[in-house]
Amino acid sequence: MLQLPISLAAFAFAAFINLWLAIRCGKARIEAKAMHGDGGHPMLIKRMRAQANFVEYTPFALLLVLGLELSGHAGWPLALTAGIFLLGRVSHGLGMDADVAGPLRQAGMAMTMLPLLALAIVALLAVFALI
Repeated sequence: MLQLPISLAAFAFAAFINLWLAIRCGKARIEAKAMHGDGGHPMLIKRMRAQANFVEYTPFALLLVLGLELSGHAGWPLALTAGIFLLGRVSHGLGMDADVAGPLRQAGMAMTMLPLLALAIVALLAVFALI
């Protein structure tokens, strides 16, 4: 049986993060009394964008992690990269509550972009059998 512990853990943690972001949106929606759309409420807009941003970036990272693990490039560097990416998504989600781009949001985006770039580069290196 095929074992994919890094991918499965990353997918599971991503699901939990997405649920957490959805709950935060729901709470903001209830507080704003806006059952549809954002009602022009700044906190609801921020929370909706935080979840949407998560959904925009996470599939690419998770698919790259899965592809690398399936191609035999598993190990602690892949697990660490996936972990950094997911911690970045939490940091970004928290940072989006601020009115200006503060350190949590900035760190979150760095911890999203750099692992995503690294995963893409390693995937291409694997395709061309350079690693």
